Amino acid sequence: MTKPRTSTSTTRGRRLNAGWIASLPKATRTEVLQGLDDATLAALPFLFEFWALDHQLPPEGAWRSWVILGGRGAGKTRAGAEWVRGRVEGARPSDPGRSRRVALVAETYDQARDVMVFGESGILACSPPDRRPEWLATRRRLVWPNGAEAQTFSASEPEALRGPQFDAAWVDELAKWKKADVAWDMLQFALRLGDDPRQVVTTTPRDVAILRTILGARSTVSTHAATAANRANLAPGFLEEVEARYGGTRTGRQELEGLLLEDREGALWTTAGLEAVRTDAPPAFTRVVVAVDPPVTGHAGSDECGIVVAGALTEGPPAQWRAVVLEDASVSAAKPTDWARAALDAVARHGADRLVAEVNQGGDLVESVIRQIDALVPYRAVRAAKGKAARAEPVAALYEQGRVSHLRGLGALEDQMCQMTIRGYEGAGSPDRLDALVWAIHDLMILPARDIRRPQVRTLP
Repeated sequence: MTKPRTSTSTTRGRRLNAGWIASLPKATRTEVLQGLDDATLAALPFLFEFWALDHQLPPEGAWRSWVILGGRGAGKTRAGAEWVRGRVEGARPSDPGRSRRVALVAETYDQARDVMVFGESGILACSPPDRRPEWLATRRRLVWPNGAEAQTFSASEPEALRGPQFDAAWVDELAKWKKADVAWDMLQFALRLGDDPRQVVTTTPRDVAILRTILGARSTVSTHAATAANRANLAPGFLEEVEARYGGTRTGRQELEGLLLEDREGALWTTAGLEAVRTDAPPAFTRVVVAVDPPVTGHAGSDECGIVVAGALTEGPPAQWRAVVLEDASVSAAKPTDWARAALDAVARHGADRLVAEVNQGGDLVESVIRQIDALVPYRAVRAAKGKAARAEPVAALYEQGRVSHLRGLGALEDQMCQMTIRGYEGAGSPDRLDALVWAIHDLMILPARDIRRPQVRTLP
């Protein structure tokens, strides 16, 4: 990604912005502000680079698309509106800017008008009085004093983009457009005026193909921020409220942290499915286990050691059994004793009944390492006879039946789960956390149920 641009307005070599000034000692802050002339002070509310966060400033370089990924309330709309201002405005109100024909595209016309134009962070709210554009409702467009125009479009009617042409575009919340592929393609054909047509995309990320395609293009740059980055501009209590409700969940990672979380085609688990099994009140458990998927090697570059804690209530027939995943205690361990100690700490922390460890790679050495630290811990070695996807499928089936739930704080584990498909694991590296989860649920739910169902054979005297 191209390095974000910094302002050319500096004081003693530093970018002059509100955050920097606020961080200064009181006496120095007063000195800096008193050194600004009256015209600069009057202009400050409309000098976006003074107030902007780093992710809101356009990157340098020869890019065509700038994608701003952010959580809810991270300041994406303000960044888009200010970018449009920066493209159309000249040095003076009547002077031409770099762009004269701008497309404003939202999912619907109403959203384009209410958010991008009239919103609290929209173009009109950001514009100083002498540069404020006029809204022509019947033509669905803004007209600036210098003659530049911005026309609003609905992504739900992509054919409306066939014919017009532009030298700049602002696309808002693309990841939720129902006709995103077609609307985006039509916009690209229309973006053909001038020497350097550019577009900015402001969106909370969702796992949609068009967003992945745009981000993968060589002409695309991106910036990213979580909701918390814009804390100073959010209503009091908002962040605490949403973090209490969604923090530590996959939805929270997407909607608050602004992360692009991928659900692979044919995945055994999906984001929606995992959110459906979220719980904040685990029951009393019959058994608790800690499952470990040790790394093949023991050095700084080794894969992570997957360590997952789960508990199960196994009273009544197996169809009534329920399990809850309690913790992902996975670690990056330079030495085998590091992961072994982390696993045993999890056993002690949760009062687990057993430590389950896969031994395909380490064999007896796995138990030997564990016994060096705790010779008496209840231990079971498991060996994989099937591929990862085949082992995971019966566990995924229990999730589909609503028989396995998750506490919060399992985001990294859930990311791996959503990349395990019927074809195998399609994420980067090894699914160590997922492997540990699979062994935990097998030990708690699948193996005991299998033993109950197995016919009892009596030997006759």
